Amino acid sequence: MQELKKFFSTEDKFARHSGIELVDAGSGWAKASMKIAPFHLNGARTVHGGAIFTLADFAFAVASNSHGTLAMGINTSVNFVKAALKGTLYAEAKEQSLNPKLAAYSVMITDDAGDVVAIFQGMVYRKKDSILPKALKES
Repeated sequence: MQELKKFFSTEDKFARHSGIELVDAGSGWAKASMKIAPFHLNGARTVHGGAIFTLADFAFAVASNSHGTLAMGINTSVNFVKAALKGTLYAEAKEQSLNPKLAAYSVMITDDAGDVVAIFQGMVYRKKDSILPKALKES
């Protein structure tokens, strides 16, 4: 699990660029955070839906790859239920079902008060490859 955490914390360049941090992860779950910055805001001065989606997608990626098998998203959806304005957002991904080829996850995105901001659902196709590059596994 430490290798997976290190991999996602360093190799997911877009998540890092977006200010997303991996808080914790385990088998079939992950928690990530994103401190809201001015560049996350849209024209209405609320957090852009794309920023919220990116946070949820990152937690989804970590959770779905937590078994060591390369998992690639094949379908996602997000429902935005509350505007986010400031503070920090959190995404907690949980595995709902797992089989050799497919797995399904739900991700709750909450604010500092614990209020739900968005609900994300995702499905992955599980490949036969390992998520970790050989060089990282050997170090």
